[in-house]
Amino acid sequence: MRAVWKGTIGFGTYAIPVKAYSATEEHSVPLHQVHEPDGGRVRVKWVCEVDGAEVPPAEIAKGHPVPNGDVVLLTGQDFASLLGPTTQSMDVVGFTPAEQVDSTYFARSYYLEPEPSGTKPYVLLSEALQQSGRIAIVKVTLRQRETLGALRVRDQVILLETMLWPDEVRRPDFPFLHEDVDLRRGELRNAVSLIEDLTQDFDPARYTDRYREALEALIQAKLDGDDVLQPTAAEQAEGVTRLLAALQRSAVEADRAPVAKAKDAADKARQARTRARKASSSAKTT
Repeated sequence: MRAVWKGTIGFGTYAIPVKAYSATEEHSVPLHQVHEPDGGRVRVKWVCEVDGAEVPPAEIAKGHPVPNGDVVLLTGQDFASLLGPTTQSMDVVGFTPAEQVDSTYFARSYYLEPEPSGTKPYVLLSEALQQSGRIAIVKVTLRQRETLGALRVRDQVILLETMLWPDEVRRPDFPFLHEDVDLRRGELRNAVSLIEDLTQDFDPARYTDRYREALEALIQAKLDGDDVLQPTAAEQAEGVTRLLAALQRSAVEADRAPVAKAKDAADKARQARTRARKASSSAKTT
């Protein structure tokens, strides 16, 4: 794994040096947008809507649109000025019971590995979090943006869960929430009993991505049946046509060369005989 962040867990006046690694990865089947007739890859071009010109990456910036149509341009220096004096510190701002933090707030997960010099305090913090049943609430800057986070422990490793800000979690407002739904006590008991009967320990290995497996099997079946396109076939065929045409022209020119040389020799001979006759006539006249 490659570290995506290096810094410290700031706890009071003490700092634990750590490295962060992405704890998850998506296993998806790679699919590209292609031109259906020949399978050629379809590429996206960045085009300016003002002058219609294609924009190179070096000229792409970020801007905030305002209602009158103007744009506030923001540079890299502008964003850098928004960050704190250091972006390498993960500051603990408090602790809270784990059950009080709704998982809806969690966005992404990162494993934290201690640097050798910070191993003992890292393990101490890990054990303290587990025994207390608490998680640490932190603030950390990732990808040039400050975010809220939670530190919890999984398999003895401290896990950083980046969190959404409160105003980023939508509040549901569905019609049934405002209705008085009458539930009978017996119905509720039966539902609870059925849930208890079907309850088992969670084993992630029991579940598989059936859609991905079916898609992979479909692709393999098409490969086995030679149901594929060759995106470069048209270009290669055109190249072959051009090559054959060039060879044909060379062959024709080669066939014509002896005839042309003979014709040139005959023309030169006729010209020489004409010059000789003219010279002879001039000599007799003299």
